[in-house]
Amino acid sequence: MRPAFFDFRHDIILNFNYSYYSPLGHVALNPDNIKLVFGLKIKQLRLDRALSLNDLSQKSGLSISYINEIEKGKKYPKADKIISLAHALGTDYDSLVSLKLSKRLEPISELLSSNILTELPLDIFGIDQSNLLEMLSDAPTKVSAFIGTLIEISRNYNMSVEQFYFSALRTYQEMHDNYFEEIENAAEQFLSEKGVDGSFILDEAYLIAVLRKTYNYEIEQIDKIAHPELKAVRSLTIPQPGGPRLLVNGSLTPVQKSFIYGREIGYQYLKLNNRLYTTSVLEADSFEQLLNNFKASYFASAIIIRRSLLIPKLKEFFNLKIWQPEQLLGMIDHFNTTPESFSYRVSNILPKHFGINQIFFLRFNNFAGQNKFELTKEMHIARKHIPHSVKDEHYCRRWLSLTILQDLAEQNQETKNPVNTLCKAQISKYADSGEEYLMVSFAKSSLNSPNPNVSVSMGIFLNEDSRKIIGFLNDPDLRLRLVNETCERCTLFDCKERMAAPTVLQRRHKNEELKKRIATLLNSKLNSVSL
Repeated sequence: MRPAFFDFRHDIILNFNYSYYSPLGHVALNPDNIKLVFGLKIKQLRLDRALSLNDLSQKSGLSISYINEIEKGKKYPKADKIISLAHALGTDYDSLVSLKLSKRLEPISELLSSNILTELPLDIFGIDQSNLLEMLSDAPTKVSAFIGTLIEISRNYNMSVEQFYFSALRTYQEMHDNYFEEIENAAEQFLSEKGVDGSFILDEAYLIAVLRKTYNYEIEQIDKIAHPELKAVRSLTIPQPGGPRLLVNGSLTPVQKSFIYGREIGYQYLKLNNRLYTTSVLEADSFEQLLNNFKASYFASAIIIRRSLLIPKLKEFFNLKIWQPEQLLGMIDHFNTTPESFSYRVSNILPKHFGINQIFFLRFNNFAGQNKFELTKEMHIARKHIPHSVKDEHYCRRWLSLTILQDLAEQNQETKNPVNTLCKAQISKYADSGEEYLMVSFAKSSLNSPNPNVSVSMGIFLNEDSRKIIGFLNDPDLRLRLVNETCERCTLFDCKERMAAPTVLQRRHKNEELKKRIATLLNSKLNSVSL
């Protein structure tokens, strides 16, 4: 007869989440992960003792199929079977049921004890969690080493949980070409239900009326004297009985406020209950909150910049034979939006409705008069394009994203009537690959505020398909410029804009020469031996 104490421990382990303290905080392992941890330990012990499944089956008296199910984390055996496995593996019961994994499997343990697997909805990436757990159990040591490498990389780059969520969200957008038909349809259904005229552009007054009448919102301006800590907050939504209370920063423009109101409507209409309550996405407690904020924001863009109105305007623009930036600036004014929101909305539309799916989006910050540029937002569709974020290197100073900020600062320094928004384009040809992109950039001035100037840019890869659609590519006034990735990787040694020596390139060439020299020496040695 087995001791009742073992039965009691078995029930405790399987019927409750096992909570303990880890370096990541106080966490809980759910029953599926407890099974996986147990299975990993069984498999690793079996491999360490050079036992086959058949060997362990004979030693323990358990069937091969049952042991296989245990190792894959699908079964958790009763106490008497755990005792049999412990004897067969030369260990004890307590060691087997302990949640502590060996040092080699610590990275898997850290992954399981984090909230990533539970909070990140793997299904949106087409991953079934049970299949993922089975993959972990198939080759635990190798998978553990791989996970350990990813963890080490994230630590070296100071990647926080929030940054991981941002990366996952960006991947999700890129997987779908940043176009979501279900949200587009929901936006059109909303407009239809509200009886919005086909050509009417939603403005601040209309959106406020919807929030108040349909969703019982109380909308107030943030009192910066009573609440100075909220000075930098764009908006704050406070849940309360009867309807939410929305506090909005009074320093925002009507266009910025319209987007906030549209996003609030998106939260309500799409029934996104797990949400962010401030405009700071860094406050996200889970990936679901970040994802829902994206969905609500997408909805706002879709009702303010309606695809039924945007598509014909873009077709008309692409049919132009001459580059005309005033056409784009006119569209931004027409849709009552900002250059960033407009550019991002265009990135939704191009892949689906124009077949242009190799594009990227960038946002840079720069303080006027400074030669320092910070990449604050990026998105790539179809593949990882250049430019993209690179740590501790100098971005090519020939990129339009950067030169337009310098042009904006210079123009505003020389005139008494500062320019608020600048729009420019160029064809960027990459020196190493020869690939060409149509770059369209907007630079927006912070004017008298302490904030940096901002540029938002869209790059369209120029291949056979995109060249057929964009009519003004042969405009002689559209500048073609040779560019590269970063100064540290650049082969353009006579570049006047260079900010740093090509150290990465030099190191690469040095390593290649060393490899060639070693290969030559090895070949000569082998030839002498054969003689």
